[in-house]
Amino acid sequence: MQHLRMDHSPGFLKLVNDARKRVNELTVDQLRERLTVNPNLILIDVREESEWAAGHAEEAHSLGKGILERDIEKRFADLQAEIVMYCGGGFRSALTCDAAQLMGYRNVASLIGGYKALVAAGWPMKCSASQP
Repeated sequence: MQHLRMDHSPGFLKLVNDARKRVNELTVDQLRERLTVNPNLILIDVREESEWAAGHAEEAHSLGKGILERDIEKRFADLQAEIVMYCGGGFRSALTCDAAQLMGYRNVASLIGGYKALVAAGWPMKCSASQP
């Protein structure tokens, strides 16, 4: 699937493209469908705190890329839980899904297009200065 080209460094894109070989990716429509089938699905926003505070999906949990590996097991201990991660455009979330899989999580996916795709699709959003 074609992803929006952003001004990312070649090394970063190499890491993301490598992670994408191992990570499942979902579209916004597929996320909607998965939430209908599984209302317990965990949606994780892996962006920075400032990005989270500016706006995020209503049902999302904040667990930034910088602390994900350190804190995911404390927040979401079930390795079989269905988890979808998103970032700004679908790049960082591919990396965090790859890391979560290495930690034993078996049902994770990255949202194609990330936050930008959610906004474009009219997904319900909220702003918050604090984490949920």
